[in-house]
Amino acid sequence: MAWYSKAIAEKKQQKDALWVQCKQCKSHIWQDEWENNNNVCPNCNFHGSISAHHRARLLFDEGTFHEMFAGISPVDSLNFNDLKGSYKDKIVSNQKKTGILESVISGRGQINGIHAVASIMDFRFLGGSLGSGTGEKILQASNFAYDNNIPYIVFSASGGARMQEGVLSLMQMAKTCAGVARLNKKDIPFISVLTNPTTGGVTASYAMMGDLNIAEPGAVIGFAGRRVIEQTIGEKLPEDFQTAEYLLEHGFIDAIVNRKDLKDYLSKVLSYYNR
Repeated sequence: MAWYSKAIAEKKQQKDALWVQCKQCKSHIWQDEWENNNNVCPNCNFHGSISAHHRARLLFDEGTFHEMFAGISPVDSLNFNDLKGSYKDKIVSNQKKTGILESVISGRGQINGIHAVASIMDFRFLGGSLGSGTGEKILQASNFAYDNNIPYIVFSASGGARMQEGVLSLMQMAKTCAGVARLNKKDIPFISVLTNPTTGGVTASYAMMGDLNIAEPGAVIGFAGRRVIEQTIGEKLPEDFQTAEYLLEHGFIDAIVNRKDLKDYLSKVLSYYNR
């Protein structure tokens, strides 16, 4: 009964277009309401993922954001292939899907009138993985902040190092850390914002190096996965393990800030540094 199958498919497509199901409380939210609330559930305050450009619009004053180093893109130095295809094909596919060339965008602008540089990771691009292009854009942005004495903010959203680039990806951990650490020489503030998820090599490098480390509510933050840790230590971990709330309670981050409050929070912090 092809007509019946077609009707079911069309009905599902219409439902998907009208509703978003919250990943935490499973409630259905109107698509327009979800987007107008910047992908935050109005029922349980679950903070869903947003694109890098969406976050840039939320962060910077209207018309002030200027993207930098946009031409930097991944390089397949290892000619990597797996059972699902080539790394080159994955790059092209993700670039078409997201409209960006790498898993991070960098730029400058004003936050309530205060000049700042920001690098914003986009989880849609290969899981926000840290590749050589990602590291280069973060480094170049930190260098720009250093040369111009401007505060630097990084928004992390990542599954960790990009396996298709092997050791070249792991090198980005040291490279980015060196870039943000240099800001200390001029007392230029570096603020790290951890969003859901921030894991692997990103957590083990620049994401936890901020003068101020803050997170969005409920963000998963950690290095190894929960299941790997439980199997290694042979113990059951707390239910809230590796959440922003758990890390705040144990002193690993400084604050948890709702997405809607983040711009004002950051501008207040930056105004303190600018005194």
